[in-house]
Amino acid sequence: MPIAHLNGQDLYFEDSGGDGPAVIFSHGLLMDSSMFEPQVAALKSRYRCIVWDERGHGRTATDTCTPFTYYDSANDLAALLAHLGVQRAVLAGMSQGGYLSLRCALTHPALVRALILIDTQAMLEDPAQMPHHQALVEDWVTNGLSDANAQVIEHIILGDGWPGAAPWHTKWKQTLPVNLLQCFTTLAARDDISDRVPEIAVPALVVHGESDQAIDLSRAMAMANALPNAHVVTVPGAGHAANLTHPTAVNPAIEKFLASLDRE
Repeated sequence: MPIAHLNGQDLYFEDSGGDGPAVIFSHGLLMDSSMFEPQVAALKSRYRCIVWDERGHGRTATDTCTPFTYYDSANDLAALLAHLGVQRAVLAGMSQGGYLSLRCALTHPALVRALILIDTQAMLEDPAQMPHHQALVEDWVTNGLSDANAQVIEHIILGDGWPGAAPWHTKWKQTLPVNLLQCFTTLAARDDISDRVPEIAVPALVVHGESDQAIDLSRAMAMANALPNAHVVTVPGAGHAANLTHPTAVNPAIEKFLASLDRE
């Protein structure tokens, strides 16, 4: 199993290899690197595709998840690229993965060729939603993940009726409380970087599901408007994990964006 021992973490990753430009994909909260399988399948013949499991998630998760911030995760991303000998990459992040990718662009700008920001934002979480999220997490930690709450999470992340949801229910039910609590704390305690977004001058593709229940489209538009060099693609019918549930709409947008970088 490919593991990089970096920053006190054992980071699980997969690297398609090859000589093409590097794209590193960072997943969202409660997800893992496998959520980018549709993108890796579409791109790996032309690009070096790297996916990884972030702190507290997937095969990086341990039973002793210590406090961390998304700046720590940004440092993990930078260290992983250095470990793999990648000097510059396109950072593609979904939701939480976008949070850490934006922070990596601010703290390690020389590493960043461009950004692909999927269903993410620069702001804090919507304060109207946080009490509901907190109550769900508390119930999950105390009683385990009920089928009813798994359906709520599915609705928020995957939308309703997506046929690939069942394996994610299984993964969510296997999440250890220590990881769940720390990852949610990191999400809730992060800083608002809206005022720093204009510092990020690299090309950016902002992809957002029009039916995203976790992050309203207006929040993504605010981020895109603040970025000096951003292009927006909205995905009709898609929820929060647009790249996973609607790859036939998302992949062509990503491929077109990457092709435009290749022409530079």
